[in-house]
Amino acid sequence: MHEPTRPLPGFFASVLGVVRKDLRIELRTREIVTTGGFFAVLVTVMASIAFSSGPHTQVRIAPGAIWIPIAFASVLALGRTWQREREESALTGLLVSPIPRTAIFLGKALGVVLLMLAVEVLVVPIVALLFHVEILQFLPKIIPILFLGTIGVAATGTLFGVMTVRTSARDLVLASVLFPLLSPVLLSSVAGTALVFGGGTFEELRDYLLLLAVFDIVAVFGGLAVFGALVDD
Repeated sequence: MHEPTRPLPGFFASVLGVVRKDLRIELRTREIVTTGGFFAVLVTVMASIAFSSGPHTQVRIAPGAIWIPIAFASVLALGRTWQREREESALTGLLVSPIPRTAIFLGKALGVVLLMLAVEVLVVPIVALLFHVEILQFLPKIIPILFLGTIGVAATGTLFGVMTVRTSARDLVLASVLFPLLSPVLLSSVAGTALVFGGGTFEELRDYLLLLAVFDIVAVFGGLAVFGALVDD
């Protein structure tokens, strides 16, 4: 008597399965959040010491002090998350499993988003403290910028991160390829954050949020379209 064929996992269940796998590994090792968070805090402290020249100047520098650590911490996170897939042929196991390629892409990208948000929760209050920014009054405007910027970085980095899995100098290759591509999202995020800290309104912030949203849509749907072809090559 034949056993009934088990149905393939649903798309969203597959996405959540990939996310849970990455988060479970991170909770056990704490490599990405610890390393990325330490690096981000170190850069923030160095920036506060190097550019300490009065409260008005510090407020203007604070947006860069937020996004520079986030950008570099994201490269560390992306490099490490794909290195884990390289170890013991974990990526091969994902590819031969009954999981759609698009679900793998979304799951990996969502996992990176959550890890980066954990780093940002650490970085933003420290920047506010060191640069004398009343962050609580800016949170309603800062949160959308952080969220949209993080999605763009994670989606783009996940797509190009898989291209570096088989390269020995993957972190260098990823950084050299990724940062030019992320220029629109990073510049928009820094400019939008500077506008918020300068007292800008939601109406003035709308163009930056729209640009970030368009970048996110292109990054996510572009990744969904070509990720399968990249991992199958």
